[in-house]
Amino acid sequence: NEGISAFWKGIPWAYCREGSYTAIRLGAYAPVRDAIGAGAPDAPAHMKFFAGALTGAVGSIAGNPFDVLKTLSQTNKSESLPLMSLVGKMYRDQGMSGFYRGVQVNVMRAITLSGTKMAVYDVSKGYVVSSTGWKRNSAKTAFISSFLAGFFMTVTVSPFDRVRTALMNQPTDAKIYEGMTDCLMKTIRNEGVLTLWKGFIPIWARFAPMATLQLLTIEFLYSSFGFKGI
Repeated sequence: NEGISAFWKGIPWAYCREGSYTAIRLGAYAPVRDAIGAGAPDAPAHMKFFAGALTGAVGSIAGNPFDVLKTLSQTNKSESLPLMSLVGKMYRDQGMSGFYRGVQVNVMRAITLSGTKMAVYDVSKGYVVSSTGWKRNSAKTAFISSFLAGFFMTVTVSPFDRVRTALMNQPTDAKIYEGMTDCLMKTIRNEGVLTLWKGFIPIWARFAPMATLQLLTIEFLYSSFGFKGI
């Protein structure tokens, strides 16, 4: 119905989102983790989770406007709007608050995703090293640990993704849900609780390689610029 290019709808906004949200939550993780005293391999997992949650929350606030515009671009099935026209329409209809629709669930999602991802990855590296004898900074250790992180991310984040998409996909000139809780309750009431994990396999298929590539890349960048790895 829409052609092959429909698979890349909203990609300019996706680039902007990753450039803000992901840059903060990944790039700031190790410095924040070390600053709160959780840099040691045997440091408590909840402290590593806290470091990931904190950087994820800050990153999600920075990236929320791009997330809203990306979602609207991807779900728009009518004539494609130029980038600035979409921004102008959103601002005219809802003002600046329109760019932060769904920010509560986005922050909760980011806290859960980033906390789970970084804590599972960090702790898993310790288990992999002790079980295999591989070095902590080896690509093999990072690959297995990041794959595990991708699975647990999917388990914990899928419900937030379901609610976030519903909130952000509201028309620019209408408000279907009053907020995160209202959207969650209506979704469960209409479709059942298991709908929160709808599309689990495709989401995991997205998260696993994404987490692996991101974490391998950030490890490489940390090493290249003389920073301590995860």
